Amino acid sequence: MKIVIINYGAGNIQSIKFAIKRLGFEAILSDEEAEIRTADKVIFPGVGEASSAMQKLRASELDKVIPTLKQPVLGICLGMQLLCNSSEEGNTKGLGIFDVDVVKFSNRVKVPQIGWNQISNLKSGLFEGISENEFMYLVHSFYAPLCKEAIAISEYGIQYASALQKDNFYGVQFHPEKSSTAGAQILKNFINLTSHV
Repeated sequence: MKIVIINYGAGNIQSIKFAIKRLGFEAILSDEEAEIRTADKVIFPGVGEASSAMQKLRASELDKVIPTLKQPVLGICLGMQLLCNSSEEGNTKGLGIFDVDVVKFSNRVKVPQIGWNQISNLKSGLFEGISENEFMYLVHSFYAPLCKEAIAISEYGIQYASALQKDNFYGVQFHPEKSSTAGAQILKNFINLTSHV
């Protein structure tokens, strides 16, 4: 099993690598197209600000590579948001895989949302063995509104999509690598997914 974590200078990649190691797998950190294309599973992390992260992807031409991948791809946090059409953060054009525009939480709630929140309406093999209303760890100021590609919902002032799926692309707003046993189960489920493209 070859697992590649895309290393483009905008991810908390060591904690993801350690989480995968705890599951008994080794992950490779890479920004090389050939390495990414030959992976069985690709993880696309992201921490930080959307427009600067997209600039880094464009600089390494990974913005052209990622949308053409055929194996299961998991975007985490900012990684998930960059898989969407656009983000209000820095007025950023995304990779356009998920047909939704990322927007900022209103000032009626404390921003960023930091801490544990529940996920519900779970609709994917990604959540096998995960209970409805399980708690996950989140840190974010922007969110993907509810849309047809939502496979999990959370509530913070409003309901929003805390996970998305389209074809072989999956995205989670929460940090599975920081979400205890349930988060580890989601990573394990992702590793065990069979390609369906």
